[in-house]
Amino acid sequence: TKKQKQKTQKLVVSHNAHKRLITCLQGHIGADAEKRHKKLPLTALSQAMQDGGSQLGEESLIGKMMELCGEAENKLASELMQHEMQIEKDILDPLNQLAEVEIPNILKQRRQLAKLVLDYDSARTRWLQTTKSIISGSNTIALTAKADSLKEEMDEAMNKMELCKVLPCYTLALHPQCVLCFQLLEAQADYHRKALSVLEGVLPTIQTQQDSWTEKPAFGTGLDEHLKRSGREIALPIEACVMMLLETGMKEEGLFRIAAGASKLKKLKAALDCSTSQLEEFYSDPHAVAGALKSYLRELPEPLMTYELYDEWIQSSNVPDPDKRLQALWVTCDQLPKNNKANFRYLMKFLTKLAQESEINKMTPSNIAIVLGPNLLWAKTEGSLAEMAAATSVHVVTIIEAIIQHVDWFFPDDVEFNVSGMFSMPTPTINHVNHLSVPDYDSGTTERKRPSSVVGPESDLLKRDRCVHNPELLILSFHCNFCSVGYL
Repeated sequence: TKKQKQKTQKLVVSHNAHKRLITCLQGHIGADAEKRHKKLPLTALSQAMQDGGSQLGEESLIGKMMELCGEAENKLASELMQHEMQIEKDILDPLNQLAEVEIPNILKQRRQLAKLVLDYDSARTRWLQTTKSIISGSNTIALTAKADSLKEEMDEAMNKMELCKVLPCYTLALHPQCVLCFQLLEAQADYHRKALSVLEGVLPTIQTQQDSWTEKPAFGTGLDEHLKRSGREIALPIEACVMMLLETGMKEEGLFRIAAGASKLKKLKAALDCSTSQLEEFYSDPHAVAGALKSYLRELPEPLMTYELYDEWIQSSNVPDPDKRLQALWVTCDQLPKNNKANFRYLMKFLTKLAQESEINKMTPSNIAIVLGPNLLWAKTEGSLAEMAAATSVHVVTIIEAIIQHVDWFFPDDVEFNVSGMFSMPTPTINHVNHLSVPDYDSGTTERKRPSSVVGPESDLLKRDRCVHNPELLILSFHCNFCSVGYL
């Protein structure tokens, strides 16, 4: 009948849904909870991430992130395991009952019904033939008796056929398909809510770890932020580059002037951003190290000598009298913020050591000031290169050269270059240039006297005095050096 065909179609649809739903599950059907959990892909991912985190260690940011993410994936695997076990119990088992029990029973009943129909048709055909014989033939009594017997047989076959049609053939009424569909969606919604709760619980922890982690890029990060985050006194790129240059770069001709290879420079900057002390491969390329130091200084959001003191630096450099100019520069230098002053002092002490090898490396205080000065102080709003050079270069070169030449007067205390203890100290070398004289002064006052003399009959500082009154000469020199180190 039409109604029975519809019921059969429902069972077939349920059977197909059962097969497809099984393929959606990631665990092993019928397995216990522990075994099912172990076999989930999420569990394998969790284990791999946790193993990776253990190998890298908690001192590595990616190692810590792997550990936290691995724990989160394990929790998601547990939620998925429980979800699939619920699906198996509430959805798959009823559908399996239909697929494995009810459908075979229906097919068996259909075959039985077809046989009963044939029996009925056969009995009816024989009864009709007998009835026709009674009408047209003799021996009516015998034929009538036979017809009555066939009639009873036909009625009995009809009763069996009708009874087979109306017998309850499945228990679908106990688990309507619409109810099963609703339960499936409800179970999926519950699983995703729990999974979301796991993720929402772990994400703030990961974010906190990431925000508080010391291994953040040093390049482009403010000096105070980098020092606070890393617990350092001297910025890592400054200390690392200085220590490498002290080891292999002090006698390198044209240091800070000759451009480094772009790929090597990029690799070194990435290594410094990762706060690694494994820098052995870069010791052999001092120009890359010098380039990284210049890049760090230039990429600071605020120059090391600060925007706030920019006007004071410029005004100090404009003082005509050399003695008063040095005094004005010292007053301005003394106003630097603590972290800026410490790192500026550290860098100037190193540049003085570099200048002491100028007979070999050709980097006199003047040359050093020309190539490094623009990376230490610049205007807050810059125009074109020519405008920047005209506005700042003369002044900043004057400032840096003077501080390098009189560094022990500006910063009388010795500097421990390996301040963090991360690096090995270089072998001491014999200086080729005499130390500049250090005058006596009262360290308890803000008044300092300029050194009574400048080394040599015509020092770089005196030459710079002439350039201040003839800035075109210095701007030309600045342009040549600025272009030679890769800025253009």
